[in-house]
Amino acid sequence: MTALHAEGGATGQAIRVDRSRLVRWGDGLVSFCAAVALIAIVADATANPEMEMAADPAGAEVAPRGTAADPARVAPRSEWMVAAYGGSPYTYPSDVAFNKPGLHDFKVKQVEWQGLPFDNPIYYGVRVLRWFGSGRTGSMLDFTHSKAISKRGQEAAFEGTLNGKPAPEKALISDIFRKLEASHGHNMLTLNGLLRLPSFTFRLSPYVGIGAGVSLPHSEVQIRTDASRTYEYQMAGPVGQAIIGLEFRLPRMSYFLEYKFTLADYRMPLTGRDGYILFTDLWLQFSDWWNGVAPRDGTAETRFTSHEVIGGIGVRLPVAP
Repeated sequence: MTALHAEGGATGQAIRVDRSRLVRWGDGLVSFCAAVALIAIVADATANPEMEMAADPAGAEVAPRGTAADPARVAPRSEWMVAAYGGSPYTYPSDVAFNKPGLHDFKVKQVEWQGLPFDNPIYYGVRVLRWFGSGRTGSMLDFTHSKAISKRGQEAAFEGTLNGKPAPEKALISDIFRKLEASHGHNMLTLNGLLRLPSFTFRLSPYVGIGAGVSLPHSEVQIRTDASRTYEYQMAGPVGQAIIGLEFRLPRMSYFLEYKFTLADYRMPLTGRDGYILFTDLWLQFSDWWNGVAPRDGTAETRFTSHEVIGGIGVRLPVAP
């Protein structure tokens, strides 16, 4: 019977590992497909420039329009832009509070977070912009896939009650947690307002923006004494961000560098579930909330405050007057 139980436990662990790899490869595949699609759009846009002929008042053809020499195609105007980007975040240390009535009510002080932007799944983002009128103001739907992974070797301070007993004053993160991270995404979806700033040249276009939205992390949390882990996508709370950027404009595409400051409040229900994909996980979370089902392993709360430096490329689609 013991051997059977051990074999079953090993099988369950193997299934969990396979799911973890599946989610990681899924995130990697999504980012790869997004990059390939953007490269294809850019290649098509640059390989087929518009070659309309301009004419002077007398009717003589002067020069082809739509080339790099045509400032009308480079200066800001009413247009759409589809873009993708990569970058690197820094997230400040933060307290993480855990609560499970009758068992846990403790806080981990100043947990240090790693971004690991170039480890799979990488840091990436996609966005859709719409500039209005003369291109001075605009709006943007922005999705950012970042990461926040606790440093397992950190010795952190604890306060409160853990497993019904006083929590240790200090302990390694790895001694208390099997997992404490949002590594398949500290994901943020925001709607932003944008404003272009004055510029000395139409090719360089500085801008600022501010926005708000929701955090959609893939929460991975397990206290060592808990039999189950939470491993699923969730809607964890509100997000705000501020943006300062510089766009370098070519006839049909743009490169941009940007600084983003993001603030995300997290309240993660510790359901003890292994999730699958974003939409099914969010539906289960909504169903639990609607039916008043309390999370099996309690809740975890923190705030991620981050600086992010990004660079990207976009394809512009002008709006006809």
